Amino acid sequence: MIIAVLQFELAIHGAESLKDKRRVVRSVKDRLHREHMVSVAEVARLDSLAVARLGVAAVGNDGKHLASVLDRITDKLRALTDAELVWTTRELIRGREPDDGPAELDEDALAAELLARADAIDEDA
Repeated sequence: MIIAVLQFELAIHGAESLKDKRRVVRSVKDRLHREHMVSVAEVARLDSLAVARLGVAAVGNDGKHLASVLDRITDKLRALTDAELVWTTRELIRGREPDDGPAELDEDALAAELLARADAIDEDA
């Protein structure tokens, strides 16, 4: 299993209210989801009128295909007329292969890993 993650920031020109910003963000989210079958969410800068930070995630078994999907999404973001692409980051995460037997879920380790990743993301924001 491979998880493809794309984070990006958009500068939204001319937004005079959060409603204006939300219109642009909703349009981008809906279009990317519909055309690429990816999950999209606004992940930071929620109260800023002029900037939106979004994340895209896709899951598959072919890293080349997922990288190609992220490339096509990035090209679409560069061509936006309602907003300007400021920056992007991308990451491909490989899942571990299952062992021969059923693995025990270490909930404490999983919680610690998720918190560490969240802290790292907050530091980058």
